[in-house]
Amino acid sequence: MIPTPPAHGSARSAAVVNEEIRELLAATGGWLYGQTRDRYEVLVAEWMAVSRAESLSEGITEAA
Repeated sequence: MIPTPPAHGSARSAAVVNEEIRELLAATGGWLYGQTRDRYEVLVAEWMAVSRAESLSEGITEAA
């Protein structure tokens, strides 16, 4: 199953999502199976979307 990326307007920053990814990996010793793997994939998709949005937002702020 392909994880669905979060909707636009995520309330969490890329740093917060990244920390959750790190905690998940630490808790599992880096072994991701089943639901844990699914959760990881959702988190990575969220992190990528939020990172992209933050980068675009920074570019707009710098151009202003």
